[in-house]
Amino acid sequence: MQSQGGLSEVGFAQHIKRLADSKWDSLNDRQKTVARKVWGVITYKWRWQIAMNIPYLAIFLLDRTIPSVHQFDMALLATVTSKLPIPAFISSWMGLG
Repeated sequence: MQSQGGLSEVGFAQHIKRLADSKWDSLNDRQKTVARKVWGVITYKWRWQIAMNIPYLAIFLLDRTIPSVHQFDMALLATVTSKLPIPAFISSWMGLG
């Protein structure tokens, strides 16, 4: 016979949800207000980070699915690196040139 623990009967996700609900219910109104404000700041930063990364995700997906986008990216990169003296610029910052 196998013994079944509390987590196997209810499920781990439901156990965590119940634990979070009980902790939330034990907070007073001031603590709940502070927790909502902190959560709002955190989620605002997450949303901002996702919004800032959407163009890069689109380029990545297009680069994977459409070969001409990859060719354009490589041509653009070659043009930029050929016109900028990146190694000389970096070596001048390090005091080598």
